[in-house]
Amino acid sequence: MTRTPLRSTLVLFAIAAATALPLAGCFPIMAGGAAVTASVASDRRTSGAMVDDEAIEWKVGDKIAQRLGDRVHINVTSYNRIVLLTGEAPREEDKALAEQLARETDNVRDVVNEIQIANPTSLGSRASDSSITAQVKARFVNQSNGAFAANHVKVVTENGVVYLMGLVTRREADAATQIARTTSGVRKVVRVFEYIPEEEARRLDRQGAEPKDTPKGNP
Repeated sequence: MTRTPLRSTLVLFAIAAATALPLAGCFPIMAGGAAVTASVASDRRTSGAMVDDEAIEWKVGDKIAQRLGDRVHINVTSYNRIVLLTGEAPREEDKALAEQLARETDNVRDVVNEIQIANPTSLGSRASDSSITAQVKARFVNQSNGAFAANHVKVVTENGVVYLMGLVTRREADAATQIARTTSGVRKVVRVFEYIPEEEARRLDRQGAEPKDTPKGNP
């Protein structure tokens, strides 16, 4: 498998300490074919990348489950063929193997390994993470200034740490980070964005054009 180096375009770790503030607003639930179609149409990834992301998550998750079993708790998230690994593993060898399995998977361009060396979190902790993810998404939707489209930023939470992924401009990344870091329960924010220029973002949003797999821009 051939992977394209992303060091020039991918910001791997930009960690911001979280400040707990009261949460206001609720998250509107969208359902039905029209909502799903609108979401896909406004996604900045290519249609091929979206299909690949779903397949990558399934393949990598299955490999990890087969090789490491339930002694680890590892979540696999793929966005634009970049894999984010989060969760816990008891040994460094388990963490390294999970990354290796991800890198060997077809169509994976790069891997961001954020697995912590620890025992798996409790069900209560995971429920809290799900709640935090929902709260961050709700605040994205309810932002008053419309600094970015909520569906352009993917949110993953693990043990109170929020990871943000997406094809975004730096302005959008900063706005999303500020919302996430001021959401109740968030300990810190890790940015795993690919940056695109403002002009490219406007073109994609206006025309529904498909972005390149490796957008131009400096990390």
